[in-house]
Amino acid sequence: MRISTAQYYETTAANYQRNYSNALQTSAEASSMTKINTAADDPIGAARLIQLGQQSSMLDQYAGNISNLKGSYSQAETALSAIGTALQRAKEVTLGASNGTQTNADRQAAAQELGQIQNQVLGLMNSQDANGNYLFGGSKTSTPPYTANSDGTYTYNGDQSEVNLAIGDSMSVASNITGWDAFQKAANTTRSQTTMTAPAVDDGRVTLSNGQISNSATFDSKFAAGQPYTVSFVSSTQLKITDALGADVTAEASQNGVISNKDASNQTVSFRGVDMTLNINLKSGDIVPDAVIAGHSFQLAVKPDTINASRSPGNPSTAVISGATQSNSTAYNSTFPTGEAILKFTSATAYDLYASPITANSKPVSSGTMAGSTATAAGVTFTLGGTPAAGDQFVIQPNNHQTQNVLDTLGQLQAALNTPADNNAVALQKMQAAVASGIGNLDTAQAQVGSAITAVGVRGQALDDQTATNQSLGLANTTSQAAIRDSDPAAVMTRLTLQQTMLQAAQLAFSKISQLGLFNKI
Repeated sequence: MRISTAQYYETTAANYQRNYSNALQTSAEASSMTKINTAADDPIGAARLIQLGQQSSMLDQYAGNISNLKGSYSQAETALSAIGTALQRAKEVTLGASNGTQTNADRQAAAQELGQIQNQVLGLMNSQDANGNYLFGGSKTSTPPYTANSDGTYTYNGDQSEVNLAIGDSMSVASNITGWDAFQKAANTTRSQTTMTAPAVDDGRVTLSNGQISNSATFDSKFAAGQPYTVSFVSSTQLKITDALGADVTAEASQNGVISNKDASNQTVSFRGVDMTLNINLKSGDIVPDAVIAGHSFQLAVKPDTINASRSPGNPSTAVISGATQSNSTAYNSTFPTGEAILKFTSATAYDLYASPITANSKPVSSGTMAGSTATAAGVTFTLGGTPAAGDQFVIQPNNHQTQNVLDTLGQLQAALNTPADNNAVALQKMQAAVASGIGNLDTAQAQVGSAITAVGVRGQALDDQTATNQSLGLANTTSQAAIRDSDPAAVMTRLTLQQTMLQAAQLAFSKISQLGLFNKI
Protein backbone atom coordinates (compact mmCIF):
# COMPACT_ATOMS: atom_id res chain seq x y z
CA MET A 1 0.00 0.00 0.00
CA ARG A 2 1.39 3.35 -0.99
CA ILE A 3 0.77 6.56 0.88
CA SER A 4 1.41 9.77 -0.88
CA THR A 5 3.36 12.54 0.72
CA ALA A 6 0.24 14.75 0.84
CA GLN A 7 -1.76 12.06 2.62
CA TYR A 8 0.99 11.56 5.13
CA TYR A 9 1.18 15.26 5.91
CA GLU A 10 -2.63 15.52 6.29
CA THR A 11 -2.91 12.45 8.55
CA THR A 12 0.02 13.51 10.67
CA ALA A 13 -1.34 17.05 11.04
CA ALA A 14 -4.81 15.77 12.02
CA ASN A 15 -3.40 13.38 14.61
CA TYR A 16 -1.14 16.07 16.01
CA GLN A 17 -4.04 18.54 16.23
CA ARG A 18 -6.18 15.98 18.04
CA ASN A 19 -3.42 15.15 20.50
CA TYR A 20 -2.70 18.83 21.00
CA SER A 21 -6.39 19.50 21.79
CA ASN A 22 -6.40 16.64 24.27
CA ALA A 23 -3.33 18.04 25.94
CA LEU A 24 -4.89 21.51 26.14
CA GLN A 25 -8.08 20.04 27.64
CA THR A 26 -6.12 18.06 30.18
CA SER A 27 -4.05 21.15 30.99
CA ALA A 28 -7.26 23.13 31.63
CA GLU A 29 -8.54 20.28 33.78
CA ALA A 30 -5.26 20.31 35.72
CA SER A 31 -5.68 24.04 36.34
CA SER A 32 -9.32 23.89 37.52
CA MET A 33 -9.36 20.33 38.81
CA THR A 34 -12.81 20.12 37.15
CA LYS A 35 -13.39 17.47 34.56
CA ILE A 36 -16.76 18.74 33.28
CA ASN A 37 -16.61 22.28 31.98
CA THR A 38 -19.18 21.89 29.21
CA ALA A 39 -21.99 19.42 28.57
CA ALA A 40 -19.92 17.94 25.75
CA ASP A 41 -17.26 16.81 28.23
CA ASP A 42 -19.74 14.33 29.82
CA PRO A 43 -23.42 14.69 28.77
CA ILE A 44 -24.74 12.28 31.39
CA GLY A 45 -22.57 13.73 34.15
CA ALA A 46 -23.52 17.28 33.16
CA ALA A 47 -27.23 16.43 33.38
CA ARG A 48 -26.72 14.88 36.78
CA LEU A 49 -24.82 17.96 37.96
CA ILE A 50 -27.78 20.14 36.93
CA GLN A 51 -30.12 17.99 39.02
CA LEU A 52 -27.78 18.07 41.98
CA GLY A 53 -27.41 21.83 41.63
CA GLN A 54 -31.19 22.26 41.69
CA GLN A 55 -31.39 20.11 44.80
CA SER A 56 -28.65 22.18 46.43
CA SER A 57 -30.56 25.40 45.67
CA MET A 58 -33.73 23.94 47.20
CA LEU A 59 -31.81 22.89 50.30
CA ASP A 60 -30.54 26.47 50.62
CA GLN A 61 -34.14 27.73 50.30
CA TYR A 62 -35.29 25.25 52.93
CA ALA A 63 -32.54 26.50 55.25
CA GLY A 64 -33.74 30.08 54.74
CA ASN A 65 -37.35 29.10 55.42
CA ILE A 66 -36.34 27.24 58.58
CA SER A 67 -34.42 30.29 59.80
CA ASN A 68 -37.45 32.53 59.18
CA LEU A 69 -39.76 30.05 60.87
CA LYS A 70 -37.58 29.86 63.96
CA GLY A 71 -37.73 33.64 64.22
CA SER A 72 -41.53 33.65 63.91
CA TYR A 73 -41.92 30.83 66.40
CA SER A 74 -39.66 32.59 68.88
CA GLN A 75 -41.76 35.76 68.72
CA ALA A 76 -45.04 33.83 69.00
CA GLU A 77 -43.80 31.77 71.93
CA THR A 78 -42.58 34.89 73.74
CA ALA A 79 -45.98 36.57 73.31
CA LEU A 80 -47.92 33.46 74.32
CA SER A 81 -45.76 32.91 77.42
CA ALA A 82 -46.31 36.53 78.43
CA ILE A 83 -50.07 36.10 78.02
CA GLY A 84 -49.98 32.98 80.17
CA THR A 85 -48.10 34.86 82.89
CA ALA A 86 -50.60 37.74 82.71
CA LEU A 87 -53.55 35.36 83.05
CA GLN A 88 -51.98 33.73 86.08
CA ARG A 89 -51.65 37.16 87.67
CA ALA A 90 -55.29 37.89 86.79
CA LYS A 91 -56.36 34.74 88.65
CA GLU A 92 -54.35 35.71 91.71
CA VAL A 93 -55.81 39.23 91.74
CA THR A 94 -59.36 37.95 91.27
CA LEU A 95 -59.14 35.30 93.97
CA GLY A 96 -57.63 37.77 96.39
CA ALA A 97 -60.39 40.30 95.79
CA SER A 98 -63.34 37.89 95.98
CA ASN A 99 -63.08 36.81 99.60
CA GLY A 100 -65.55 38.24 102.07
CA THR A 101 -63.00 40.40 103.92
CA GLN A 102 -62.40 42.79 101.02
CA THR A 103 -64.25 46.09 100.73
CA ASN A 104 -65.74 47.76 97.67
CA ALA A 105 -62.61 49.90 97.41
CA ASP A 106 -60.40 46.81 97.53
CA ARG A 107 -62.38 45.12 94.79
CA GLN A 108 -62.41 48.24 92.65
CA ALA A 109 -58.63 48.47 92.94
CA ALA A 110 -58.39 44.85 91.85
CA ALA A 111 -60.72 45.60 88.93
CA GLN A 112 -58.38 48.42 87.85
CA GLU A 113 -55.44 46.02 87.84
CA LEU A 114 -57.50 43.56 85.80
CA GLY A 115 -58.12 46.40 83.33
CA GLN A 116 -54.38 46.93 83.00
CA ILE A 117 -53.87 43.20 82.50
CA GLN A 118 -56.61 43.23 79.87
CA ASN A 119 -54.82 46.02 77.98
CA GLN A 120 -51.53 44.14 78.25
CA VAL A 121 -53.08 40.92 76.94
CA LEU A 122 -54.77 42.83 74.09
CA GLY A 123 -51.41 44.29 73.07
CA LEU A 124 -49.80 40.85 73.13
CA MET A 125 -52.64 39.34 71.09
CA ASN A 126 -52.01 42.08 68.52
CA SER A 127 -48.24 41.47 68.46
CA GLN A 128 -46.38 42.23 65.22
CA ASP A 129 -43.16 40.88 63.77
CA ALA A 130 -40.23 42.94 62.49
CA ASN A 131 -42.03 43.47 59.17
CA GLY A 132 -45.15 44.83 60.82
CA ASN A 133 -47.22 41.66 60.21
CA TYR A 134 -49.62 40.60 62.95
CA LEU A 135 -48.62 37.25 64.44
CA PHE A 136 -52.05 35.91 65.36
CA GLY A 137 -54.30 37.11 62.53
CA GLY A 138 -53.99 34.05 60.29
CA SER A 139 -53.64 35.14 56.67
CA LYS A 140 -54.87 38.66 57.56
CA THR A 141 -51.44 39.89 58.57
CA SER A 142 -52.18 43.58 58.00
CA THR A 143 -55.29 43.76 60.23
CA PRO A 144 -55.18 43.86 64.05
CA PRO A 145 -56.56 40.47 65.17
CA TYR A 146 -58.55 41.93 68.09
CA THR A 147 -60.54 45.13 68.36
CA ALA A 148 -62.95 46.40 71.03
CA ASN A 149 -66.69 46.65 70.40
CA SER A 150 -68.91 49.44 71.68
CA ASP A 151 -70.41 47.10 74.31
CA GLY A 152 -67.02 46.31 75.84
CA THR A 153 -66.61 42.91 74.19
CA TYR A 154 -63.84 42.07 71.74
CA THR A 155 -64.01 40.71 68.20
CA TYR A 156 -61.50 38.50 66.43
CA ASN A 157 -60.85 39.97 62.98
CA GLY A 158 -58.45 37.31 61.73
CA ASP A 159 -59.17 33.99 60.09
CA GLN A 160 -58.28 30.35 60.64
CA SER A 161 -55.78 30.11 57.77
CA GLU A 162 -52.30 28.77 58.38
CA VAL A 163 -49.49 29.96 56.08
CA ASN A 164 -47.34 26.94 55.23
CA LEU A 165 -43.66 27.06 54.29
CA ALA A 166 -41.69 24.19 52.75
CA ILE A 167 -38.80 22.96 54.87
CA GLY A 168 -37.97 19.81 52.94
CA ASP A 169 -39.04 17.62 50.05
CA SER A 170 -42.77 16.98 50.61
CA MET A 171 -42.46 18.55 54.07
CA SER A 172 -44.04 21.85 55.11
CA VAL A 173 -45.14 23.40 58.41
CA ALA A 174 -47.41 26.29 59.34
CA SER A 175 -45.52 29.50 59.91
CA ASN A 176 -48.14 31.02 62.19
CA ILE A 177 -50.40 30.35 65.18
CA THR A 178 -53.83 31.82 64.54
CA GLY A 179 -55.69 33.75 67.19
CA TRP A 180 -58.57 31.37 66.55
CA ASP A 181 -56.50 28.41 67.75
CA ALA A 182 -54.70 30.23 70.56
CA PHE A 183 -57.53 32.30 72.06
CA GLN A 184 -60.95 31.84 70.44
CA LYS A 185 -61.33 28.11 71.11
CA ALA A 186 -61.12 28.43 74.90
CA ALA A 187 -64.24 26.68 76.22
CA ASN A 188 -66.80 28.84 77.99
CA THR A 189 -67.67 27.06 81.25
CA THR A 190 -70.76 29.23 81.81
CA ARG A 191 -73.14 28.39 79.00
CA SER A 192 -76.31 28.10 81.07
CA GLN A 193 -78.20 30.72 83.03
CA THR A 194 -80.76 30.88 85.80
CA THR A 195 -83.59 33.41 85.93
CA MET A 196 -85.83 33.91 88.95
CA THR A 197 -89.49 33.34 88.09
CA ALA A 198 -91.01 33.58 91.59
CA PRO A 199 -91.51 35.72 93.53
CA ALA A 200 -92.05 38.53 91.05
CA VAL A 201 -89.88 40.79 93.17
CA ASP A 202 -86.68 39.17 94.43
CA ASP A 203 -86.78 39.08 98.23
CA GLY A 204 -83.10 38.07 98.46
CA ARG A 205 -83.82 34.91 100.43
CA VAL A 206 -82.65 32.53 97.67
CA THR A 207 -79.78 33.09 95.27
CA LEU A 208 -78.98 30.51 92.58
CA SER A 209 -76.02 31.22 90.33
CA ASN A 210 -75.75 30.57 86.62
CA GLY A 211 -74.60 27.05 85.96
CA GLN A 212 -70.93 26.31 85.48
CA ILE A 213 -70.15 23.27 83.35
CA SER A 214 -68.43 20.53 85.31
CA ASN A 215 -68.91 17.71 82.80
CA SER A 216 -69.05 18.75 79.14
CA ALA A 217 -70.08 15.30 77.88
CA THR A 218 -73.08 15.11 80.22
CA PHE A 219 -74.03 18.72 79.50
CA ASP A 220 -73.96 18.20 75.74
CA SER A 221 -75.81 14.88 75.78
CA LYS A 222 -78.46 15.50 78.42
CA PHE A 223 -78.80 19.09 79.58
CA ALA A 224 -79.76 20.77 76.32
CA ALA A 225 -82.33 18.10 75.44
CA GLY A 226 -84.51 18.80 78.48
CA GLN A 227 -84.24 22.57 78.82
CA PRO A 228 -85.68 24.87 79.93
CA TYR A 229 -85.88 23.45 83.44
CA THR A 230 -87.84 24.74 86.39
CA VAL A 231 -86.02 24.69 89.73
CA SER A 232 -88.65 25.08 92.44
CA PHE A 233 -88.15 25.07 96.21
CA VAL A 234 -90.75 22.92 97.96
CA SER A 235 -89.24 23.64 101.37
CA SER A 236 -86.14 25.16 102.90
CA THR A 237 -84.36 21.82 102.63
CA GLN A 238 -85.67 20.37 99.35
CA LEU A 239 -85.74 21.57 95.76
CA LYS A 240 -87.44 20.02 92.75
CA ILE A 241 -86.33 20.11 89.10
CA THR A 242 -88.71 19.51 86.20
CA ASP A 243 -87.82 19.51 82.52
CA ALA A 244 -89.51 21.31 79.64
CA LEU A 245 -92.20 18.60 79.45
CA GLY A 246 -92.92 18.76 83.15
CA ALA A 247 -91.19 15.49 84.02
CA ASP A 248 -89.63 15.35 87.48
CA VAL A 249 -85.84 14.90 87.04
CA THR A 250 -84.81 15.79 90.60
CA ALA A 251 -83.23 12.35 91.00
CA GLU A 252 -80.44 13.50 88.68
CA ALA A 253 -79.57 16.41 90.99
CA SER A 254 -76.95 16.09 93.72
CA GLN A 255 -78.34 14.53 96.92
CA ASN A 256 -81.70 14.10 95.13
CA GLY A 257 -82.39 17.78 95.63
CA VAL A 258 -81.74 17.87 99.37
CA ILE A 259 -80.29 21.25 100.42
CA SER A 260 -79.30 23.11 103.56
CA ASN A 261 -81.10 26.16 104.91
CA LYS A 262 -78.01 27.39 106.69
CA ASP A 263 -77.43 31.06 105.91
CA ALA A 264 -74.91 31.89 103.13
CA SER A 265 -73.68 28.32 102.94
CA ASN A 266 -72.44 28.53 99.33
CA GLN A 267 -73.65 25.00 98.66
CA THR A 268 -73.28 23.39 95.25
CA VAL A 269 -76.21 21.93 93.34
CA SER A 270 -75.07 19.66 90.52
CA PHE A 271 -77.41 18.66 87.70
CA ARG A 272 -76.69 17.10 84.30
CA GLY A 273 -73.12 18.33 84.07
CA VAL A 274 -73.81 21.78 85.54
CA ASP A 275 -72.82 23.09 88.98
CA MET A 276 -74.82 25.95 90.53
CA THR A 277 -74.06 27.82 93.76
CA LEU A 278 -77.06 28.07 96.09
CA ASN A 279 -77.43 30.33 99.09
CA ILE A 280 -80.37 30.51 101.50
CA ASN A 281 -80.55 33.92 103.19
CA LEU A 282 -83.04 33.76 106.06
CA LYS A 283 -83.99 37.06 107.59
CA SER A 284 -84.58 37.94 111.19
CA GLY A 285 -88.12 36.98 112.00
CA ASP A 286 -88.14 33.98 109.64
CA ILE A 287 -89.18 31.61 112.38
CA VAL A 288 -90.53 28.98 109.96
CA PRO A 289 -87.95 28.62 107.15
CA ASP A 290 -90.16 26.38 105.02
CA ALA A 291 -92.88 29.01 104.88
CA VAL A 292 -90.60 31.72 103.45
CA ILE A 293 -88.46 29.55 101.14
CA ALA A 294 -91.14 27.34 99.60
CA GLY A 295 -92.51 28.82 96.39
CA HIS A 296 -89.26 30.32 95.13
CA SER A 297 -88.49 29.15 91.62
CA PHE A 298 -85.98 29.69 88.82
CA GLN A 299 -85.77 28.84 85.15
CA LEU A 300 -82.56 27.04 84.17
CA ALA A 301 -81.67 27.00 80.47
CA VAL A 302 -78.87 27.20 77.94
CA LYS A 303 -77.74 30.78 77.54
CA PRO A 304 -79.35 32.11 74.34
CA ASP A 305 -77.17 33.27 71.48
CA THR A 306 -76.20 36.91 71.44
CA ILE A 307 -76.04 38.77 68.14
CA ASN A 308 -73.32 41.25 67.18
CA ALA A 309 -73.82 43.49 64.17
CA SER A 310 -71.51 45.94 62.39
CA ARG A 311 -71.98 48.13 59.31
CA SER A 312 -69.90 47.64 56.20
CA PRO A 313 -67.49 50.54 55.54
CA GLY A 314 -68.84 51.20 52.04
CA ASN A 315 -72.49 51.64 53.01
CA PRO A 316 -74.25 54.52 51.22
CA SER A 317 -75.98 55.66 54.43
CA THR A 318 -74.73 56.26 57.96
CA ALA A 319 -77.35 53.97 59.54
CA VAL A 320 -76.14 51.59 62.26
CA ILE A 321 -77.62 48.59 64.05
CA SER A 322 -77.80 49.59 67.71
CA GLY A 323 -79.20 46.32 69.03
CA ALA A 324 -80.09 42.76 68.04
CA THR A 325 -82.10 40.22 70.04
CA GLN A 326 -83.73 36.86 69.44
CA SER A 327 -87.46 37.42 69.06
CA ASN A 328 -88.48 33.95 67.85
CA SER A 329 -86.29 31.08 69.01
CA THR A 330 -88.04 28.55 66.75
CA ALA A 331 -87.44 30.63 63.63
CA TYR A 332 -83.91 31.42 64.77
CA ASN A 333 -82.96 27.79 65.35
CA SER A 334 -84.45 26.61 62.04
CA THR A 335 -83.58 29.49 59.72
CA PHE A 336 -80.70 31.66 60.90
CA PRO A 337 -77.35 30.80 59.22
CA THR A 338 -75.04 28.77 61.44
CA GLY A 339 -72.12 31.11 60.74
CA GLU A 340 -71.81 34.75 59.80
CA ALA A 341 -74.75 36.40 58.01
CA ILE A 342 -75.27 39.54 55.92
CA LEU A 343 -78.30 41.83 56.27
CA LYS A 344 -78.66 43.67 52.95
CA PHE A 345 -81.09 46.51 52.25
CA THR A 346 -82.62 46.79 48.79
CA SER A 347 -84.38 50.07 49.66
CA ALA A 348 -84.85 52.28 52.70
CA THR A 349 -87.34 49.76 54.13
CA ALA A 350 -86.87 46.39 52.31
CA TYR A 351 -84.11 43.97 53.26
CA ASP A 352 -82.84 40.41 52.79
CA LEU A 353 -80.78 38.19 55.11
CA TYR A 354 -78.09 36.01 53.47
CA ALA A 355 -75.60 33.45 54.70
CA SER A 356 -72.11 34.92 54.38
CA PRO A 357 -70.40 35.31 51.97
CA ILE A 358 -72.85 36.54 49.32
CA THR A 359 -72.20 35.06 45.86
CA ALA A 360 -73.91 35.34 42.50
CA ASN A 361 -75.97 32.26 43.37
CA SER A 362 -76.87 33.29 46.92
CA LYS A 363 -80.53 33.28 47.88
CA PRO A 364 -81.90 35.09 50.94
CA VAL A 365 -82.88 32.95 53.93
CA SER A 366 -85.31 35.64 55.08
CA SER A 367 -86.79 38.85 53.70
CA GLY A 368 -88.96 41.62 55.11
CA THR A 369 -89.71 45.31 55.46
CA MET A 370 -88.93 47.73 58.26
CA ALA A 371 -91.47 48.21 61.04
CA GLY A 372 -90.59 51.61 62.43
CA SER A 373 -86.91 51.39 63.39
CA THR A 374 -86.76 47.59 63.58
CA ALA A 375 -86.13 44.85 61.05
CA THR A 376 -86.93 41.22 61.87
CA ALA A 377 -85.28 38.38 59.96
CA ALA A 378 -84.93 34.66 60.78
CA GLY A 379 -86.10 35.10 64.36
CA VAL A 380 -83.85 38.08 65.16
CA THR A 381 -85.05 41.65 65.60
CA PHE A 382 -82.56 44.38 64.70
CA THR A 383 -82.93 47.94 65.99
CA LEU A 384 -81.52 50.53 63.61
CA GLY A 385 -80.35 54.05 64.26
CA GLY A 386 -80.75 56.28 61.22
CA THR A 387 -82.38 55.60 57.88
CA PRO A 388 -80.81 52.83 55.77
CA ALA A 389 -80.36 53.10 52.02
CA ALA A 390 -80.41 50.64 49.14
CA GLY A 391 -77.09 48.83 49.10
CA ASP A 392 -76.47 49.03 52.85
CA GLN A 393 -74.97 45.83 54.25
CA PHE A 394 -74.47 44.80 57.87
CA VAL A 395 -72.32 41.90 59.07
CA ILE A 396 -74.19 39.75 61.59
CA GLN A 397 -72.21 37.48 63.91
CA PRO A 398 -74.09 35.18 66.31
CA ASN A 399 -72.35 34.03 69.47
CA ASN A 400 -73.50 30.67 70.83
CA HIS A 401 -71.29 31.02 73.92
CA GLN A 402 -69.57 27.68 73.32
CA THR A 403 -66.26 29.52 73.56
CA GLN A 404 -65.14 32.85 74.97
CA ASN A 405 -61.96 34.79 74.42
CA VAL A 406 -60.09 35.80 77.53
CA LEU A 407 -60.50 39.54 76.87
CA ASP A 408 -64.26 39.17 77.37
CA THR A 409 -63.66 37.08 80.49
CA LEU A 410 -61.44 39.80 81.97
CA GLY A 411 -64.10 42.39 81.15
CA GLN A 412 -66.78 40.37 82.94
CA LEU A 413 -64.56 39.96 85.99
CA GLN A 414 -63.99 43.72 86.12
CA ALA A 415 -67.74 44.31 86.03
CA ALA A 416 -68.30 41.79 88.84
CA LEU A 417 -65.64 43.33 91.08
CA ASN A 418 -66.84 46.89 90.40
CA THR A 419 -70.36 46.05 91.60
CA PRO A 420 -70.83 47.32 95.19
CA ALA A 421 -71.35 44.46 97.67
CA ASP A 422 -70.46 45.85 101.10
CA ASN A 423 -73.01 44.83 103.73
CA ASN A 424 -75.11 43.13 101.06
CA ALA A 425 -75.02 39.36 101.34
CA VAL A 426 -76.95 38.77 98.12
CA ALA A 427 -74.72 41.09 96.06
CA LEU A 428 -71.64 39.45 97.57
CA GLN A 429 -72.94 35.99 96.69
CA LYS A 430 -73.65 37.03 93.10
CA MET A 431 -70.19 38.58 92.85
CA GLN A 432 -68.55 35.42 94.14
CA ALA A 433 -70.55 33.30 91.68
CA ALA A 434 -69.46 35.56 88.80
CA VAL A 435 -65.86 35.32 89.98
CA ALA A 436 -66.05 31.52 90.12
CA SER A 437 -67.34 31.52 86.54
CA GLY A 438 -64.56 33.88 85.44
CA ILE A 439 -61.88 31.77 87.12
CA GLY A 440 -63.19 28.73 85.24
CA ASN A 441 -62.89 30.59 81.96
CA LEU A 442 -59.41 31.85 82.86
CA ASP A 443 -58.41 28.24 83.41
CA THR A 444 -59.66 27.18 79.98
CA ALA A 445 -58.00 30.23 78.41
CA GLN A 446 -54.69 29.32 80.04
CA ALA A 447 -55.06 25.75 78.83
CA GLN A 448 -55.70 27.00 75.28
CA VAL A 449 -52.65 29.26 75.39
CA GLY A 450 -50.64 26.34 76.75
CA SER A 451 -51.80 24.18 73.84
CA ALA A 452 -50.66 26.90 71.43
CA ILE A 453 -47.23 26.99 73.08
CA THR A 454 -47.04 23.21 72.79
CA ALA A 455 -47.92 23.46 69.10
CA VAL A 456 -45.07 25.95 68.61
CA GLY A 457 -42.71 23.59 70.41
CA VAL A 458 -43.77 20.62 68.29
CA ARG A 459 -43.21 22.61 65.13
CA GLY A 460 -39.84 23.78 66.40
CA GLN A 461 -38.85 20.16 66.99
CA ALA A 462 -39.94 19.35 63.45
CA LEU A 463 -37.65 22.15 62.21
CA ASP A 464 -34.71 20.70 64.14
CA ASP A 465 -35.37 17.19 62.81
CA GLN A 466 -35.72 18.42 59.24
CA THR A 467 -32.58 20.56 59.59
CA ALA A 468 -30.60 17.43 60.44
CA THR A 469 -32.15 15.62 57.46
CA ASN A 470 -31.39 18.53 55.12
CA GLN A 471 -27.80 18.71 56.34
CA SER A 472 -27.34 15.00 55.59
CA LEU A 473 -28.83 15.51 52.14
CA GLY A 474 -26.54 18.50 51.62
CA LEU A 475 -23.44 16.49 52.49
CA ALA A 476 -24.53 13.68 50.16
CA ASN A 477 -25.21 16.24 47.44
CA THR A 478 -21.77 17.81 47.83
CA THR A 479 -20.11 14.39 47.72
CA SER A 480 -22.04 13.37 44.61
CA GLN A 481 -21.23 16.60 42.80
CA ALA A 482 -17.56 16.27 43.70
CA ALA A 483 -17.45 12.69 42.43
CA ILE A 484 -18.90 13.74 39.07
CA ARG A 485 -17.22 17.13 38.65
CA ASP A 486 -13.86 17.07 40.45
CA SER A 487 -10.75 15.51 38.97
CA ASP A 488 -8.20 13.19 40.58
CA PRO A 489 -4.99 15.27 40.69
CA ALA A 490 -2.64 12.26 40.27
CA ALA A 491 -4.59 10.87 37.31
CA VAL A 492 -4.79 14.26 35.61
CA MET A 493 -1.08 14.99 36.00
CA THR A 494 -0.14 11.49 34.76
CA ARG A 495 -2.38 11.89 31.74
CA LEU A 496 -1.04 15.38 31.01
CA THR A 497 2.56 14.17 31.21
CA LEU A 498 1.76 11.28 28.86
CA GLN A 499 0.01 13.53 26.36
CA GLN A 500 2.85 16.07 26.40
CA THR A 501 5.39 13.28 25.90
CA MET A 502 3.37 11.90 22.99
CA LEU A 503 3.26 15.35 21.40
CA GLN A 504 7.01 15.73 21.70
CA ALA A 505 7.54 12.25 20.26
CA ALA A 506 5.16 12.97 17.38
CA GLN A 507 7.01 16.19 16.61
CA LEU A 508 10.35 14.40 16.61
CA ALA A 509 9.04 11.50 14.49
CA PHE A 510 7.49 13.87 11.96
CA SER A 511 10.73 15.79 11.71
CA LYS A 512 12.74 12.62 11.03
CA ILE A 513 10.28 10.98 8.65
CA SER A 514 9.77 14.18 6.66
CA GLN A 515 13.52 14.13 5.79
CA LEU A 516 13.39 10.63 4.22
CA GLY A 517 13.28 10.50 0.41
CA LEU A 518 15.19 9.25 -2.67
CA PHE A 519 16.61 12.67 -3.29
CA ASN A 520 18.27 12.55 0.09
CA LYS A 521 20.28 9.47 -1.11
CA ILE A 522 21.74 11.11 -4.26
